[in-house]
Amino acid sequence: MIRVMLPHHLQTLARTEAEVMLKVTAPVTLASVLDELEWQYPMLRGTVRDQVTGRRRARVRFFACEQDISLEKPEKELPGQIRQGEEPLMIVGAISGG
Repeated sequence: MIRVMLPHHLQTLARTEAEVMLKVTAPVTLASVLDELEWQYPMLRGTVRDQVTGRRRARVRFFACEQDISLEKPEKELPGQIRQGEEPLMIVGAISGG
């Protein structure tokens, strides 16, 4: 099971806790995790990535094992600690303003 940490606004929208568990078949990539997340929580479609292009939304970041993986290819396999459920994949909403 893949552990995914959601920011508060997505928790509220999905009516779930901060951490969700997803069953993702190999290969476990950012794209496959987001596909499963959007399948289990359809209300999140379009919030993390654009529904048409599949690109990450501008103010959304992804962290795996304390590393920002937001700019990596979505098809790249996630680290072993994420795939084995030892560490969560974190989805973080950027804070902007002045």
